Amino acid sequence: MSSDEPPQQEPLPAGEPSAAEPAAAEAGRGKGGKKAKRPKRKGWRRLIPTWRMVLGTVIAFVALCCGLFALGYALVDIPPANATATAQSNVYLYADGTQIARDGEINRENVQLSQIPKTVQHAVLAAEDRDFYSESAVDPKAMIRAAWNTVTGKGKQSGSTITQQYVKNYYLGQEQTISRKVKEFFISIKLDREASKDEILTGYLNTSYFGRNAYGIQAAAQAYYGVDVEDLTTAQGAYLAALLNAPSAYDVVAHPENKDAAVARWNYVLDGMVKKKWLSASDRQNMKFPMPVEAKGPAGMSGQRGYIVQAVKDYITSNKILDEDTLATGGYRITTTLQKKKQDAFVEAVDDQLMSQLDTSARDVDKYVRAGGAAIDPSTGKVLAMYGGIDYTKQFVNNATRRDYQVGSTFKPFVFTSAVENGSTTQDGRTITPNTIYDGTNKRPVQGWDGGYYAPENEDGVSYGNITVRTATDKSVNSVYAQMAVDVGSDKVKQTAIDLGIPKNTPDLTASPSIALGPSTASVLDMTEAYATLANHGKHGTYTMLASLTKDGEQVDLPEQDSRQAVSRESADTTTSILRSVVQTGTGTAARAAGRPAAGKTGTAEEDTAAWFAGYTPDLATVVSVMGQNPDGAHKSLYGVAGLSRVNGGGFPAQIWAQFTKTALSGTPATAFDLELEPGSEELPVPTATATATADPSASTPSSTGPATSEEPSTEPTGTQSTTAPTDSPFAPQSDTPNEQQQQNGDDFLNGLTSPSARRSPQAADR
Repeated sequence: MSSDEPPQQEPLPAGEPSAAEPAAAEAGRGKGGKKAKRPKRKGWRRLIPTWRMVLGTVIAFVALCCGLFALGYALVDIPPANATATAQSNVYLYADGTQIARDGEINRENVQLSQIPKTVQHAVLAAEDRDFYSESAVDPKAMIRAAWNTVTGKGKQSGSTITQQYVKNYYLGQEQTISRKVKEFFISIKLDREASKDEILTGYLNTSYFGRNAYGIQAAAQAYYGVDVEDLTTAQGAYLAALLNAPSAYDVVAHPENKDAAVARWNYVLDGMVKKKWLSASDRQNMKFPMPVEAKGPAGMSGQRGYIVQAVKDYITSNKILDEDTLATGGYRITTTLQKKKQDAFVEAVDDQLMSQLDTSARDVDKYVRAGGAAIDPSTGKVLAMYGGIDYTKQFVNNATRRDYQVGSTFKPFVFTSAVENGSTTQDGRTITPNTIYDGTNKRPVQGWDGGYYAPENEDGVSYGNITVRTATDKSVNSVYAQMAVDVGSDKVKQTAIDLGIPKNTPDLTASPSIALGPSTASVLDMTEAYATLANHGKHGTYTMLASLTKDGEQVDLPEQDSRQAVSRESADTTTSILRSVVQTGTGTAARAAGRPAAGKTGTAEEDTAAWFAGYTPDLATVVSVMGQNPDGAHKSLYGVAGLSRVNGGGFPAQIWAQFTKTALSGTPATAFDLELEPGSEELPVPTATATATADPSASTPSSTGPATSEEPSTEPTGTQSTTAPTDSPFAPQSDTPNEQQQQNGDDFLNGLTSPSARRSPQAADR
């Protein structure tokens, strides 16, 4: 053997390890030759899952999901159509159980997809499901995203495809439960395998709710534009598509205050069509918002019935007691707080005091007259009566709930309430009370406001000189109340109005001196709620229209009323004291015909498009508004109505208020106001300056550049004042002496005169 060759190793006996194996063998075996155990992980390492654990969990989860999917797919069948196709009626009742109306008849006319213009189909897809034709029946990502947004407080959102929405509309119901969502998921998948996309879209368009009791695109085309679906324009189709998101809220005729939101949704639909290349940018640019026609209610909803039913529906859905779709399935017994006697009294008062005075054949302006009213029990917040218009089938918009007319000077009491509530003083440091002297000169610039020049004009350019707050309220002097808003702080005035019951999102409820003149557009019902708070000594209770709500004998839970002390009793009662003066000696003397203690305020909207009277007795708060509106929905001036030069709040509205209040409270004893007044607020026999009208109001020179100084001690109370109100009497005049015309107006009503000349006596300025 050559020395270059490696030495040969002798073979080892069988079973013995080679020299290279001892370390590995030792490491892998323990005593007795057994395999050693893997060392245990200690400390925080024990919390980290191994890859085997992760893999096993994933496999188990996938297997579980597959199993559940297979089980659900096997168990859930496509059911027959749901009960909506044969929905029950909802029954609406007065508080005493007398039936108001029965609704629930489904207004639907099915059409073929070929009858619906392509642009209208595309508008619906742009609004609800832009990838409908290319996507599957369900969109898990959208569902997860919607659930996440809902959980994280970004708002309740839907992750449903059009297929899922159709399944919900046609096969299931509207209840928000997990079981319904699970069924919807599996039925949608099965339906997508059995029906074409066109068939599903056709079903969706024929079952969706568009508002105005219109189910399906054909009924919607008739309800909103008076045409068949084939004749819808692209712009009209886009508006109907926008309605699917919020049918009642986006009806710009029923809710003109929501027009901006509806137009924004309409633009969203059209922009989506352009993005998907279903509409050219040039055609899109030339489109104008297609205002729908004024709706006409079903014949069964004639008279006041339709207004009441719609108002109750809005109350139920806005308070989230039921959603629109659930309520539409029917079967509910809805007992309202409205009292039939008072409801009938409201209709009779409007007919006697207003409608009977109109002659539409002789005067075109008489055709444009609308009226709205509401009455609330101050102690309970219950709505006892509501006047929506002459007839729901002829005038669809509810004049008691619409929010598009200025409230005018009926807002001024909120300014004074805020002054007392905040202990406000004039520019020269005098506490604001009913007897505080202000300069009532016409176009007097307000002092102490850093927002610029503001010098409001009094009604008819009248200058009053130095007058008390009480007299300024009687005569509704703009220059005084604009200054008072600055003295109090317009932001505080706004908050007080909200505290009393005016919705914080009311249009034109802005913090500036002009807030005192009532540019905001609260509804009649909103104003009634606020005045009811004053009548209830400053204690606010959110109004309610429901006494009970049942289905199949089971009670549906109603929200608890929010009852709280909105402003102090002293603030509310002191305001009541000056509003009593308005009725006794001011612009509201016609209200004395109610024959019992009353407080109130007149108001007129800009350009006389609306006249208001808001008032109350200790037992009933009522607001009446007479409005002008042409058939196109535009506001119309009331000049010339019933042959009068103008209509003020002290005219028709106060007369309606008086007759209604007298009838509504007949048979009940007259209750005196029990008032606790701000110190220094008792009535004083203070003479006021004689009002002088000037040919050029701007030429009038104020007696001072600010409110009157305290150089007139005779006008200011001295010493400790009583906070107890004098005994009330329905016929006892206030200590302030009414002028001759005001006294005559009040006496005419108290003596029961009914001649047109007595009813039409012009009242003093009330804006």
